Amino acid sequence: MLTDYLELNNYWHWFVIIFVFLNIFACWWLLRWSSKTTVESHDNTTGHIWDEDLQELNNPLPRWWLILFHMTIVFGLAYLFFYPGLGNYKGSLDWTQENQLEELMQAKAVKAESLQAFWNDMDIETLASNASALETGTRMYAQYCAMCHGSDAKGAKGYPNLTDKVWLWGSDLKAIEHTIRKGRQAVMQPWKDQYTQTEITALATYVQYLNGRAPEDELVSQGKELFSKTCVACHGMDGKGLQALGAPDLTNDVWLYGNDLATIEHTIREGRNGVMPAQETLMSEYELKVLTAYIYHLQQEAEK
Repeated sequence: MLTDYLELNNYWHWFVIIFVFLNIFACWWLLRWSSKTTVESHDNTTGHIWDEDLQELNNPLPRWWLILFHMTIVFGLAYLFFYPGLGNYKGSLDWTQENQLEELMQAKAVKAESLQAFWNDMDIETLASNASALETGTRMYAQYCAMCHGSDAKGAKGYPNLTDKVWLWGSDLKAIEHTIRKGRQAVMQPWKDQYTQTEITALATYVQYLNGRAPEDELVSQGKELFSKTCVACHGMDGKGLQALGAPDLTNDVWLYGNDLATIEHTIREGRNGVMPAQETLMSEYELKVLTAYIYHLQQEAEK
């Protein structure tokens, strides 16, 4: 353990003890010496004068101040008796940071168990409207999800928006829980070895046409023909995607990486590989349940 590693050898152990007690004794001696020291003067002054008429008097220290000073010395000795502070001496209470942390962790575990027992009797939809569960879900989201999906859960380039219902594998409760629990692996294969740059541009233009961002022309017709040969297996004839494969709907205006022509061309040419890590090894069952409820709640709030 770290505490064993940091234990002082015999020399330093006694050096620390002697040094500490010498300092405490020096404070006590200084207090005694200064409280008894007097300056011989017929007018009870020290002889120091400032601004011609401001004199320093030779009055003794206030008794209440002396008492407080002695109390601090007594407190210091008592602390060193009860708690570690003298070399390897562990204190009569045997207090350690590790023990205190363990006590706090146990108290937290007991509290968590009581919450789990309470929440296990609720379904996810009920949890999604429970204030206590949502407060816990907020903290879980900040810990596990915010670094990718943002503090507002609206995502960023390459990271999906969790507040809408445009989910590649579905946005119902069962799909959300599966996504969090098992993770997802999205694969868009690269087509740079199968198509020329001109053909990739035609495909990208047709994709833009599907969501109303490009006029129908000869390039779109060429892209449609290529699309029907290679893309329909995942995205369908109408381009609306297939949730079973995680293939996105190309007819809406929700784009994970961007909807400009250059970005779509890059996606077709180089492919994409999105990964949602599985969380089941990081969370307990009740945490998975509460986080699912929190994400579901975000969707419901966004629809209002």
